[in-house]
Amino acid sequence: MAVRAAVLPAIGSPLEITGIELPDPGPGQVRVRLAAAGVCHSDLSLSDGTMRVPVPAVLGHEGAGTVVSVGEGVAHVSPGDGVVLNWAPSCGACHACSLGEVWLCADALTGAAAVYARTTEGTDLHPGLNVAAFAEETVVSASCVLPVPDGVPLTDAALLGCAVLTGYGAVHHSARVREGETVAVFGVGGVGLAALQAARIAGASKIVAVDVSAEKEELARAAGATDYVVASDTTAREIRGLTGKQGVDVAVECAGRAVTIRTAWDSTRRGGRTTVVGIGGKDQQVTFNALEIFHWGRTLSGCVYGNSDPARDLPVLAGHIRAGRLDLSALVTEHISLDGIPAAFENMLAGKGGRALVVF
Repeated sequence: MAVRAAVLPAIGSPLEITGIELPDPGPGQVRVRLAAAGVCHSDLSLSDGTMRVPVPAVLGHEGAGTVVSVGEGVAHVSPGDGVVLNWAPSCGACHACSLGEVWLCADALTGAAAVYARTTEGTDLHPGLNVAAFAEETVVSASCVLPVPDGVPLTDAALLGCAVLTGYGAVHHSARVREGETVAVFGVGGVGLAALQAARIAGASKIVAVDVSAEKEELARAAGATDYVVASDTTAREIRGLTGKQGVDVAVECAGRAVTIRTAWDSTRRGGRTTVVGIGGKDQQVTFNALEIFHWGRTLSGCVYGNSDPARDLPVLAGHIRAGRLDLSALVTEHISLDGIPAAFENMLAGKGGRALVVF
C-alpha cells in the first residue's frame, strides 16, 4: 500500500515528499498511522551526516499514532490503540541492559539498517532511527511502540518520544537536580524547553535560560525560566552574577557545540554538574586543562536519550501532564503538514527554525 513520506535520498540532499510502498506488518511488527511527528534537530544531524544513517531513508524519530494492524506474535497493542513511537528500544540482553542502562543498549539502533519499505520505483528505503515517523504510516518493530498514557492527546504524545524524555531525563536522571538548586539550560529548542519545565518540576530555585535568540525569552519564561541570557562572550560571567558569583549547581547543554559546552562548564559552580545533551560533530573539540579539572571539582557527563527508560518514565510524565505541571503545547512554535517538512529543515539549517510539529 502506497503512503506519502519525506524521503532523504542522500546525505546532504533536501528531503523529498513522495509516495512509498509500505508492506503489511510481518511477525513481531506493528503498522501505525501517524497522528503527529516532531521535527527534531537530531533529524537534521542525520540528514547532514553528523550522525550516520543508511540512505535513502525516511527520517522522523518522535511521533505518535494509531495502530492499524499487527503481525503475528504482537500482544501488547491492538488495532485502534494509540501508541508512542520509541526510536531506541532496548534489547534487554546486552551488557548495558543488564546494568539497567537501557538508554545505552548496544542493539537499540540495529533496525535502522533494515529495509522497511520501497519507493514507488522500487528503491529500498531504511527507517531513520528505526521508526520513520515522517510518513502518513509506518511499520515498526513491536518493541518500538508503547501505549499512549491515559489523558494525553495523540498529537501531544508525539513529543514524548524524544524531546520530553530527553529534556526531563537530563534534569531528573542525569543531573539529578534537587529542590532549591540553581540550573542553567543552554539552548531553548524543544529539548531545552522540556528541560526548563523539568527543572521547575524539580523545584529549582533559579532557572536561567540561555540562547542566541532574544526572541525566545517569552517561550523560556513560560516554560519556567526565572532569568534569560542572550548568549555572548560574557555568558558565564552573567550567570555567575545571577548566582552570587558562585555559578549554577547544574548546567544542561542542549546545543551540541564546543563553545556552548565550554560555557556551560564555566557557568557551573565549584563542585557542580554539567550535563551535555546536545549532539555535536566530531569537529567540535572541547578542551580543559588538568589544573582546572582538579581545582573546580566539577562533573561533566554525557546524556543519551535523557538516561531514560520510556516504559518507566512515560507514566510519570503523564502524571505531570494531567496535573498541569508539564505543558507539551509549550514546546511547539509551529504546526506544519507533511509537505512543510522540507521548508522546516531549510529553516533549521539557516538557524531560523522553531520547534515544528507535523500534524497528519
